[in-house]
Order: sequence, then C-alpha cells, then structure tokens
Amino acid sequence: MKTRITELLGTAYPLIQGGMAWVAECHLAAAVSEAGGFGIIGAGAAPAQFVREQIRKCREMTDKPFGVNIMLMNPEAETIARVVSEEGVRAVTTGAGNPGRYMADWKAAGVKVIPVVASVAMARMMERAGADSVVAEGMESGGHIGSSTTMALVPQVVDAVDIPVIAAGGIGDGRGFAAAFMLGAEGVQMGTRFVVAKESIAHDAYKKKIIAAKDIDSQVTGMSHGHPVRQLRNQMTREYLKLEKEGASFEELEQLTVGALRRAVMEGDTVNGTLMAGQIAGLVDREQTCREIIGEVMERAESLLQGRRD
Repeated sequence: MKTRITELLGTAYPLIQGGMAWVAECHLAAAVSEAGGFGIIGAGAAPAQFVREQIRKCREMTDKPFGVNIMLMNPEAETIARVVSEEGVRAVTTGAGNPGRYMADWKAAGVKVIPVVASVAMARMMERAGADSVVAEGMESGGHIGSSTTMALVPQVVDAVDIPVIAAGGIGDGRGFAAAFMLGAEGVQMGTRFVVAKESIAHDAYKKKIIAAKDIDSQVTGMSHGHPVRQLRNQMTREYLKLEKEGASFEELEQLTVGALRRAVMEGDTVNGTLMAGQIAGLVDREQTCREIIGEVMERAESLLQGRRD
C-alpha cells in the first residue's frame, strides 16, 4: 500500500509503531521496521546517551528506516534532538510540547518531523513550522491524551492541513486501519497492540493484563490537573482517582506515579504500576510477532478498502 506516508518514511506499509516509553526500544522498533512498518524508539524520560545507544543497536538489527519519539518535557530533550540529527534517523515524532525550536536543525539534517497533535490548531501550527506530517491522536489512545476522539479529530485535521495525516488512538486491527483511511488519514499509528508483541520487552504480567482486558477496563487519571493519562484500572488508579476526587494537589498525586510505568513494564507490577493501554485493549487477545500483527492488520485493511468484507 503506497501513500504519501510510505514515500516519506520509506516503508512498505503506512503503519507506524507508537513511541511508548520503556516499551518502544530497539528490539521492538527493529522488528516493526523489518516487517514493513515504521519502528520508533521511545526516548521517554531517558538520558540522551541511552537514546544514542538504542539508535545504534537498532541499526545493527535492521537496515530498514526507523525513528525516535521525543517527549519534549524530558530534561535532556535538547540534547536528544541533537542526537537524532547526528545519528541521521529517518524521522522524529514528538509529544508533550512544541518542537518548533528544533525544526530547522532536523530539517537541515534530513530528518522528517512528525509531531503528535490533539487539536486542529496545533496541527496548523506544526504545518506552518515546517512539519512533514502530523499524528492526529484521539483520546482513545493509551498514555497521555487530549480531549477529542479519533473519529472527530482526524477528519478535521485532514481538512485543515495539506501535509499527510497519520491517525492514532483506538486503532488495533484492520477495521480500525480502514476506518482511519476513510476519514482521510494516509497512515496509522498503533501502540497498545505492539505492547504485546513477542519482540516487546514489556513484562509478561503487563502483556497478560492487556490480553485479559475488556472494553471497560481502561481509566483516565489526572483530568483535574490537566494531565490526563489512560491506563488499565488497578489499585493505583483507584487510589489516584479517590485522592483526585478529594482535591489532592498535583504534587501529591504525582508521588503515586513516580516510577510506576517502569515498574509495570520492567518488573510486572500490575497492582501499583502504570499499565498504559488504549481502549482497544479489549480487542487484543493474543501475543504475536510484529510481522504477524502487521500482516494481519494490512491484509484485513486492504480487503476492506477494496470493498470486500471477508
């Protein structure tokens, strides 16, 4: 399937793996890229040297294009931005801030810039700043979210900008992929489905929680202080929401989540860890290789987009 996104990224398929902190490291990114998608290393809150090492390890595992996701709130974001340019990755996706200050350097280095946006206004701003594409991410996604749903956000962003749009949030199979394209997207980003990939380093207990999840098993914390996060419900979310309802301060609430994502991903803490996952967790019923996931998604999507329902 060829679109402006496959041309931009040099991939067989317009399917991008989300840059999930702790989960999206070199093994997962390389496996996604090897399978024809676009793998992404998630910098998260990691130091710049770690990101450089991950890029180099990924390059040893695949000769296919891959990218890096930078959380702009990372204290080392500026250094990581330089690392991306120096290492010459194909593309960078960004979240939690405005990447405008790094745009010129990335463009000069030949790095494609794809900010994640949650509003039409931000999409337009990124296009004016020189972005090559945007990821329009709806609130169905796991992790930090905006306030618009994918169904509402994607077509409005498509209408507002001339650069290609990648849809994200609530997409976990070929049906979601095809629906995103019917809304005008030219690419799709998936996160939760890849958490349970065989190549994912996420702890087996974390994977099992996603596989066992039902449609109603995700909750959003942090709405009261403007930093909403979608994750699977557990003891930590119950305590967080209780304190949030009682008017606890942002600082007090943050203490509940310090290191919680790492504990969930690396140690399998499903009780007090942060089990970030999107609403499509209820669709995920087994662990597969990245090649199997991408092949299954693309086969169904192409069938649907060609007008067949088999």
